[in-house]
Amino acid sequence: MRRAISSLLVLLTSAALYAQYGADWESLDSRPVPAWFEDAKFGIFIHWGLYSVPAYSPTARDGVSVYQRYAEWYWRRWNEKSDIQHFFTDFHNRVYGPGFKYQDFVHYFKAEMFNPSDWAEIFRRAGAKYVVLTSKHHEGFTLWPSKYSWNWNAMDAGPHRDLLGDLTKEVKDKGLKMGYYYSLLEWYHPLYKRETIEQYVDQHMIPQMKELVTNYKPDLLWTDGEWDYPSEVLKSTQFLQWLFNVSPVKETIAINDRWGKETRSRHGGYFTTEYDLVHDGDATAMKFERPWEECRGMAGSFGYNRNEMPEDYSTSEELVHILINKVARGGNLLLNIGPTADGRIPEIMQQRLLDMGRWLEVNGEAVYGTRKWDEAPAVTPETTHYFTRKGNDLFLIVTKWQDKPLTVNGVKNPEGVEMQGYSGKIKYSYSGGRLTINPPPITPATMPCSYAWVFRIKGCLK
Repeated sequence: MRRAISSLLVLLTSAALYAQYGADWESLDSRPVPAWFEDAKFGIFIHWGLYSVPAYSPTARDGVSVYQRYAEWYWRRWNEKSDIQHFFTDFHNRVYGPGFKYQDFVHYFKAEMFNPSDWAEIFRRAGAKYVVLTSKHHEGFTLWPSKYSWNWNAMDAGPHRDLLGDLTKEVKDKGLKMGYYYSLLEWYHPLYKRETIEQYVDQHMIPQMKELVTNYKPDLLWTDGEWDYPSEVLKSTQFLQWLFNVSPVKETIAINDRWGKETRSRHGGYFTTEYDLVHDGDATAMKFERPWEECRGMAGSFGYNRNEMPEDYSTSEELVHILINKVARGGNLLLNIGPTADGRIPEIMQQRLLDMGRWLEVNGEAVYGTRKWDEAPAVTPETTHYFTRKGNDLFLIVTKWQDKPLTVNGVKNPEGVEMQGYSGKIKYSYSGGRLTINPPPITPATMPCSYAWVFRIKGCLK
């Protein structure tokens, strides 16, 4: 009898735990976004797959829109009629021949130069706190040996290696969080069509996501490809109920908002923007009710695009300013790199990352673990003075150096003002809620960093 009662208690306890979050958006949306995500601020996105072999898309020079510059969409753009199909068919027929199938790219996706330790060290030196790898993009090819992707994964074909597992180990060894992008859709999966979508979800998509989570225990799950079906059809709430109540990462995992055609900026975990867009809407002035993250490439594409020139890339200064803009508005920046098919991070991308890392070495206090200052002036395209807060301290981030005094309104009598990376004394005055800071005389020898400069105003938010 005692054993029976004990077993019943275990069952009831398990049921109660499973019921902590229900399979509905009202319940799931009540789960807080893990604090580590809001503290991290800067992550690295990695788009890597068979599309890294052709590594081609038109660019802004060809007059195409933002979403039409994505090299990772090569298979779809080449295959299906559109106003940009000719770019891809002309390129494909010229370089590979009309008889060359997309599946044949697997023979050239070998990752022979891939050194996950080197990648992880670059990410650490860049100042990133988390990494998000495309575990599977819309092409369906997985970078781990998924039993639901027989002969269409990196272990059975191509590199013959668990690329995802190898990188995960090295990233976590460097003390960074590791997450995975996962495409809910697969363009040419035989079950991914309206009449068999339930089979696709039940037999392929959800089991594969559970396999990924159970085997690799990610800190973050970044879904995409949600726009064809509502979350009810994709059974997203049922999966998330399992993720938040039962999975091995139920207490720590962060998720985004791409779980069905109706969910972006409405349901899920943190909200996402992409090249400052939510779908086709301008997100540059949006106010978000939840933590949020901007994702973008350094140029126009996420996947590596051999067609991009140096002028297509944002400069290091521009990327630092993008990071500042997002963080000051309460968001994160997930900055993408597109490795080559042989497993190298292109030098221009490495250089941009290392430049950002050098800036963050000096000014990271104004970024990591900070929150938006609600009293800050609205951010506009002309803004050069940004603010973040941490405890009772306020950070003023100046993206255009000026010798004339800087003014900050709406603060209490500060305990002191410091300039990050500068050892000299900063002169300031305070009167009637208005702080005036006199920038120090800077020479090339005493300039603490490039791109932007940070003043820490201590104890002014008591």
